Amino acid sequence: MGEVKAPRKPSFTLALVPLIVMGLLLGVGYGIYRIRPQVLLVAAAFITGCLAVLLRFSWKDMEKGIVDSIAKAMPAILIMLSVGVLIGSWIVCGTIPMIVYYGLKLISPQYFLFTACLACSVVSLATGTSWGTIGTIGVAFIGIALGLGVPLGPAAGAVVAGAYFGDKMSPLSDIPNLAVVVAGSNLFDHIKHQVWSAGPAYLLGLLVYFLAGFGYRSHTISSEAMTTILQTLEANFHFNILLLLPMIIVFAFAIAKKPTIPGMLLSSFVAGGLAIIFQHASVSDVATAINSGYPAHTGVEAVDRLLSRGGMMSMMETQLVAFTAFSFGGIMQRTGMLSVILDRVMRFATQVWSLVLTTIGTAVISAMVTGSSYLSMIIPGELLSPIYKKKDLAAKNLSRIISESGGIIVPLIPWSMAGVYITGTLGVPTFSYLPWAIMNYASVVILAIFGFTGLTMARRTREDETQVGS
Repeated sequence: MGEVKAPRKPSFTLALVPLIVMGLLLGVGYGIYRIRPQVLLVAAAFITGCLAVLLRFSWKDMEKGIVDSIAKAMPAILIMLSVGVLIGSWIVCGTIPMIVYYGLKLISPQYFLFTACLACSVVSLATGTSWGTIGTIGVAFIGIALGLGVPLGPAAGAVVAGAYFGDKMSPLSDIPNLAVVVAGSNLFDHIKHQVWSAGPAYLLGLLVYFLAGFGYRSHTISSEAMTTILQTLEANFHFNILLLLPMIIVFAFAIAKKPTIPGMLLSSFVAGGLAIIFQHASVSDVATAINSGYPAHTGVEAVDRLLSRGGMMSMMETQLVAFTAFSFGGIMQRTGMLSVILDRVMRFATQVWSLVLTTIGTAVISAMVTGSSYLSMIIPGELLSPIYKKKDLAAKNLSRIISESGGIIVPLIPWSMAGVYITGTLGVPTFSYLPWAIMNYASVVILAIFGFTGLTMARRTREDETQVGS
């Protein structure tokens, strides 16, 4: 038998080929033809595998790289699955509908832009969906703006900023959940760490809306659409203060730094019991909401669109994207192609500020090329997480940056899925609302400042950063 030759070290040019191929596949396949990203990532992984064969790597080598890559992300992926359970149970028991209902009723309508942003933040935070918020409450606010003569650009900008602020700060949303998976951090530390950058950006936006709103102020703001939403929620759910208990349980576990998944499952179990008691749901209704999501049948399309979500199945596509991305990344790591690229990146990212700028730039470029919130976080996260570890920087720094430089920048890109959706739903061109979606881009500026000054750039405190308190 002939001697088995050892694998060769890839050149920098060869190592770049998979990234170029992936960029082309996602830019053309997803950006133009709207092919699902997981299919394109499988294609990218296959081509990378072919290059690995040329480097004399066996399938067993590549398979081990894929398995190791997915294994590292598995704790966060399990949390993502638990979030699906949580959303379904919170909706069927009435927790989320009650928060939406009182959030809309309690917020003062005196200042339109300020109110629109704040209301969309509350609804998005409670439901974990920016698109759902924009397509329901956002549409209602655009109707109000038309009636009052408020320019639609500022109105849509306030809606988008509020919806995406709630989305990225909600433990129920896919954006923070995916960010922590690819960065190797944990959900609740990530959300708390985001407050330092998202908080000032959001408050800056509210201040601008408050001041600008003086020109649009009206003593009475009413909307038939908003009234219909409130009446429908009240007619279909029985509200009680005890419905806040599932939320209290999750927050209590987070504050006490207890394991995340047991807290979520306990909260979901309690929510299921409350659904039976207060909403007169059957055990089968609760099980359906947990598995495939809550099937809202209120007769009002806006409310059904907002509440028909959740369940474990709702997380499947996000997890497929994660699995296929980690398969691509696993082959890149195992064959040494990723380390060759990282060595070059490290030559520039020698300081914290240059690493932060590199991360921001990679996330923004990924967002512009792919037009996908998911991929704009996965690409820089997979590429740069080893460097953050080498620099002894906490993974929550990386998850924060890719979430705010990638995930929430996407709706400001006209050709992205989010940009197309928002323009089609609200009837406002992207470049009209972009200047007024202040939170979305102010966060990036603040992150760059933090990178230059070192402020809020946390150091690693433990090896396993998927545990709360890292």
